[in-house]
Amino acid sequence: MSPLPNAFPFWLSLCLPPLAVLGMVQGGWTVALLPLATWWLFSLLDALSGLNTENPDPQTDESLLTWHRAVTLIWFPVQFALLIAMLWYVPRADHLSAVERIVLFFGMGVISGTIGINYAHELMHQKSRIERWLADLLLATVLYSHFRSEHLRVHHIHVGTPRDPVTARYNEGFHRFFPRVLRQCPQSAWQAEAAMLARKGLPWWHRSNPFWRYATLQATMLALAVVLGGWVGLGLFLVQAFTAIWQLELVNYIEHYGLTRRHLGGGRYEHVLPRHSWNAEHRASNWLLINLQRHSDHHYKPDRRFPLLQTYSENEAPKLPYGYPLMTMAAMIPPLWRRLMNPRVRAWRRLHYPDITDWHAYNKGLNPVAG
Repeated sequence: MSPLPNAFPFWLSLCLPPLAVLGMVQGGWTVALLPLATWWLFSLLDALSGLNTENPDPQTDESLLTWHRAVTLIWFPVQFALLIAMLWYVPRADHLSAVERIVLFFGMGVISGTIGINYAHELMHQKSRIERWLADLLLATVLYSHFRSEHLRVHHIHVGTPRDPVTARYNEGFHRFFPRVLRQCPQSAWQAEAAMLARKGLPWWHRSNPFWRYATLQATMLALAVVLGGWVGLGLFLVQAFTAIWQLELVNYIEHYGLTRRHLGGGRYEHVLPRHSWNAEHRASNWLLINLQRHSDHHYKPDRRFPLLQTYSENEAPKLPYGYPLMTMAAMIPPLWRRLMNPRVRAWRRLHYPDITDWHAYNKGLNPVAG
């Protein structure tokens, strides 16, 4: 086992908010710095820094992870302060054109999706009430609070089956996948929470239903946007929120594309295995995304802290050809995506499921599900 990874590289996300401030003050081409840095700079850093195939000791004491945890704990105040500053300043900035304002909030959405939702994902899996609350606060800033319920109560249980909306189907382009998950995920999250309340003998309207908290937090954010920036501020806030959601669902799309669990009959499926998630060992993008690309191990041990996530051999878990920044850009161009990924999905099927000759039901999500 290698030594515990140094926490410092995972703090690189804190280099991004100053780029937003620079864009606000300077305008011009600088308003595009956030997406340029997040996608292209980290893709370049991936090429320069190579792969990281080392595994830290998963039994490392949590007391040694203080500085790793700290970056996820401080991110909400950083993101919230930046968003509030932008909502107040940008609508009043006469030196910024309408296009520059939109690009600025598009860039803000890129980091609130790439970093904010990703950190919320890390926090929602922990036992600490403070960390779970920080996750809820981060998700409220992008109006996607139901993601916590959908992710914990649907995705982790049903990944790789037709009951998981965010398992992208083979040959399903992102432009079909995105509207489908926007429609299905809130519904599946609501049904999962209502079913859990029913098992406790409680009605859906019980105060313990987290959707009441989600609605209150999101309404507060919408009201803040109007108070700080007026109707222009509200419109810009919605640009930010939609961009963040788009970023999240791009990542969801690439994480499990075409990877399905074997149907055992009667709506039952095999257990989730490392082979059911795409992984990437690219060093720099794993710094930015706090090891989200070690996705197979996250599904194996969902509450494992990000610095301790393990990587697997190619025979155990499939690998993406590039890190998430480049892969998400490729996903926006379906012919390019299919050319990159469909041969890899077919090779994965031959390796792990050579006995399955008819994949039609898997490709179309037609296999039955248990009630």
